[in-house]
Amino acid sequence: MTTDKQVTMPDLGEGLTESDLVEWTVAVGDTVALNQVVAEVETAKALVQLPCPYAGVVSSLAVEPGTTVAVGAPIMTIAVEDRSGAESAPQHSAPSASAAATTATDAPPATQSEARPAPERTSVLVGYGPLVDSSERPHRRSRSPEWIAAHTVAEHAAGMALAGHPVGPKVLPPVRKLAHDLGVDLNRVQGTGHDGTITREDVLHVVSSSVAAPGAHRPTTAARPSHGLPPAVHRPDSAPPAPARTADPREVRTPVAGVRKQTAAAMVTSAFTAPHASTSLTVDVTPTMELLDQFRADPALDGHRITLLAIVAKALTVAVAHNPSLNTHWDEAAGEIVEYRYVNLGLAAATPRGLLVPTIKDADRLRLADLADAITALTSSARDGTTTPADLAGGTITITNIGVLGVDSGTPILVPGQAAILATGAVRRRPWEYRDEIALRHVMTLTLSFDHRVVDGAEAAHFLTDVGAILANPGSVLRMV
Repeated sequence: MTTDKQVTMPDLGEGLTESDLVEWTVAVGDTVALNQVVAEVETAKALVQLPCPYAGVVSSLAVEPGTTVAVGAPIMTIAVEDRSGAESAPQHSAPSASAAATTATDAPPATQSEARPAPERTSVLVGYGPLVDSSERPHRRSRSPEWIAAHTVAEHAAGMALAGHPVGPKVLPPVRKLAHDLGVDLNRVQGTGHDGTITREDVLHVVSSSVAAPGAHRPTTAARPSHGLPPAVHRPDSAPPAPARTADPREVRTPVAGVRKQTAAAMVTSAFTAPHASTSLTVDVTPTMELLDQFRADPALDGHRITLLAIVAKALTVAVAHNPSLNTHWDEAAGEIVEYRYVNLGLAAATPRGLLVPTIKDADRLRLADLADAITALTSSARDGTTTPADLAGGTITITNIGVLGVDSGTPILVPGQAAILATGAVRRRPWEYRDEIALRHVMTLTLSFDHRVVDGAEAAHFLTDVGAILANPGSVLRMV
């Protein structure tokens, strides 16, 4: 005897109220194990793999890929075997990204003996059920590709009908998502697969032949290809396309969603809430560049990628200790100024999904080599799209390295909730006064934006000159620590 259990979109924490369902990794009729990944969802902050809170058979998928789903809304149904009337409650009563992993004692009675300890998987939603060894997951019988395709389509259609959704053309979920991303109307596509099923090739043929339905959204050229498309056709990085509002083929409209939507809202909130002020300082960083050369030749630092950004980050943590007002937060609701006695350093990173600000926790306690390793790891995960919501939360002050883009200077907008952000410009060889003469020196511009409610102009200037002094003369840090 089986019981249908409804799976809802979990609360992914950090105040997020909705997520975009990017892709199903299972189909109707599949047998799934407890904590098996069944979908990939995209929040405004990160991509998250969604584990299944039940072991059973997929009865229905209630949401199409590319759909924005509110927290608590049903997304799928699992047929769970009823064993001696035991309750098979889901393991996500408090499934926030910051929650601790569920222990074996919290698992349903029918699965406690089956669960085994497993290595932590940071890409899977934490606190959503105990990990199960993959060797214990049931496997489906070997079927031919044709059989799987035909039956998966039929089962998916049946599941959608039971969930109250229109069935539409015969198409597998991945192909349906591909068509959704490219703005192809599946009702106008002739399927060439088994029993009229629409295939990937059918969708791509429509795109390449430029015969997509009138008014369909034209794909945006993105930074990375997806779905194995030809080089000229890329998947939009933001979720789901909206119908175009113009027939002019020279205009491309991309819906505002995901990271782009969150970034826009945060920047507007910051710009119109905190009174921004800024100050700049141009510094001769030749001694720091020479120090970098020494570090790169030091065998003791092999395996550590020491960069100018790492040294700037270290200088910032030292300067914060002397200028604590820069590491604060204006708490409007409480009517208080919160001064942090630790530095959670945010690093603004440009990614194909938009601007992300991963955070190095307790950066002030890290040695230079460890700080450099943390910077390398976080920026890499941000660009790969594997940053977790926890990595994007809790920042107290931020650095944005606009110099890597070839820009000399700029005025950054504060990250909401923070009192300061430091922008580092490109390092240029310029004529500069040096020992009463003109010489070619390595020069860079530092720009500090700050919340004038919390930070006075003099405090901002002292902080910036402290950072500049360390970069102009790394030995000066000895008198600051």
